[in-house]
Amino acid sequence: MMTPDAIDRKLMLALQGGLPLEVEPWAAVARETGLAEGVVMARVNRLLENRAIRRIAAVPNHYRLGMTANGMTVWDVDDELIDRLGAAVGALSFVSHCYRRPRKLPDWPYNLFAMVHGRDRGEVETKRGVIAELLGQSCRANDILYSTRILKKTGMRIGNKGVPPCSG
Repeated sequence: MMTPDAIDRKLMLALQGGLPLEVEPWAAVARETGLAEGVVMARVNRLLENRAIRRIAAVPNHYRLGMTANGMTVWDVDDELIDRLGAAVGALSFVSHCYRRPRKLPDWPYNLFAMVHGRDRGEVETKRGVIAELLGQSCRANDILYSTRILKKTGMRIGNKGVPPCSG
């Protein structure tokens, strides 16, 4: 396990709000951090390889794309099969995130969660049907928890306290 140094932290601080919307975003990050573009790329790749950062990815605003029905589908799946089935559900193109959570019996039997977006609730229901078909007899029950309001979504943020200027 690697420990990010001051230069890595400065890069993570520069990237945590997203890549600049420019033709050459990595050059902009290099300018912001005072690092050479090659150093930025090498360090970002190392941070990715060592899982200090999980990914660099586009995060579309599904509301602006017309996907205004958002439902967290919840599933009661056989524990022995959940890893394999969860991976299959998570690989579906319309599932934005999928994860395992502990049951809270007797009130909450669900152990697999998959977020689905659609233009309306009918589309979300159709997508739930696809998941149900994939899970088959391994699923005992399911439900959908629909979003009722938009919450501000951000990933983990690191502070800039103690981040010295870097050279490189």
